[in-house]
Amino acid sequence: MKSTAPDRARDKILTLRAATVRADEARARGERLVFTNGCFDLLHVGHVRSLEQARSLGDRLLVAINLDASVRRLKGPDRPIQAARVRMEVVAALACVDWVVGFASDTPIRLIRTLRPDVLAKGGDWAENAIVGAAEVVRGGGRVVRLREVRGEHTTRTLERIRNATPRHKR
Repeated sequence: MKSTAPDRARDKILTLRAATVRADEARARGERLVFTNGCFDLLHVGHVRSLEQARSLGDRLLVAINLDASVRRLKGPDRPIQAARVRMEVVAALACVDWVVGFASDTPIRLIRTLRPDVLAKGGDWAENAIVGAAEVVRGGGRVVRLREVRGEHTTRTLERIRNATPRHKR
């Protein structure tokens, strides 16, 4: 039996045009839009805590996810581990996430300029002057928030542990 519930993960994945409409509707209701972005390859507790914290900064959370070619350019030829459609659906399944949109460029600047978020949230491992779109958000009257970093939780480190793991022998 196919579910038609509006909160299904795939229903939260939007085109930029649809995301713009949703953002405008939210603003018209007086809601604050929080925007964050990333690759979200191999979702881990650091991602989850950051997204939950980002959501607490406003009324709606929109997460922009790098599409596969963008991840390869940023992280190397062996990434992403999971395809964009999978990463987008997994992030969209989180209760704290309202909407997900994919982007093909190396930065989300076009999305930030189009969506005009009230809050731009980025992981604490990012220096404030390196957060793409910060100036645009501040100029528009919004704010930029560096999220608390969850130490030791990084996809790259997880992949290194997997690659270096010694196979266990059957007992």
